[in-house]
Amino acid sequence: MQTQLTTSFDTPFEEEVYQGLMAYPKHLSSKYFYDAEGDALFQQIMDMPEYYLTDREFEIFDTYKQEICNTFSSGGEPFNLIELGAGDGKKTKILLKQLVDSGIKFTYEPIDISQNVLDGLENSLKRELPELAVATQQGTYFEALKKINAKDGTRKVILFLGSNIGNLLHPQAISFLKQVQGLMAPGDLFFIGLDQKKHPQTILDAYNDPTGITAAFNKNVLKRINTELQADFDLDAFLHWEVYDPESGTAKSYLVANSPQTVNIKKLGLTVGFKKWETIHTEISQKYDDETVTWLSEKSGFRITEQFTDVDGQFKNYLFEKR
Repeated sequence: MQTQLTTSFDTPFEEEVYQGLMAYPKHLSSKYFYDAEGDALFQQIMDMPEYYLTDREFEIFDTYKQEICNTFSSGGEPFNLIELGAGDGKKTKILLKQLVDSGIKFTYEPIDISQNVLDGLENSLKRELPELAVATQQGTYFEALKKINAKDGTRKVILFLGSNIGNLLHPQAISFLKQVQGLMAPGDLFFIGLDQKKHPQTILDAYNDPTGITAAFNKNVLKRINTELQADFDLDAFLHWEVYDPESGTAKSYLVANSPQTVNIKKLGLTVGFKKWETIHTEISQKYDDETVTWLSEKSGFRITEQFTDVDGQFKNYLFEKR
């Protein structure tokens, strides 16, 4: 049973929580995993041995940093290196150092929704690469890209790493890529990381670690609802569950109620009932092969000009150009 007293919202978070918990089946967006605690949990996830994605992309950058940076700087003119969802920039620093050491003129413009993350990144870059020109951009990807376009006609190289696009189903991914393409000029580049299809157990282990860090990361959205919207979710009354379909390449994360319960969300005037084993869908993590990536690029107005992979072919970085 669900009851509500208000449909007036002060923030997108309030509106999306309301809509997601009033829907059937219930869902909440993974973008709300991230606050100071969620950011810290994700850093722990990237350090887990099961979470192979980070290490494989590290390997690619370390192996091909010269070739990648030569491609970015082809033509010799200064450019803006724009990263969507920069996080702590740990992998990107390999490329940043290579570019700086090569004397290439560029400005690094990391974009993230979290000001906390951007502050940490900017401080670390000041220590590690003091000669690097950095201009952080807080906000959504497209808001920030539009601001950059409005103030500056400099050539752009846009990074979207870590297979973050895997959080979108294919129709959403095409829409996202079309928006990026629409904000690019001829000669701009889009460098994207995409996790590849592989043994299903390897994928399941990456999103369901035995230490419970991934479970805590998923449950952080409930914790945020408790704190920010004055709710009374019992986090122990939900278990984290991961499934993977090797045919579609889609991994899905759920929070599953392990008992019947009622949750009150005071700030929304909302009471939400859960049956035993009822789910909240929280995240998808799409996996790819070359055929799928080619199809996505063509549907969104790009062409693939180069690709780089780790020695086992588990992860790939593709270079897209606007058609």
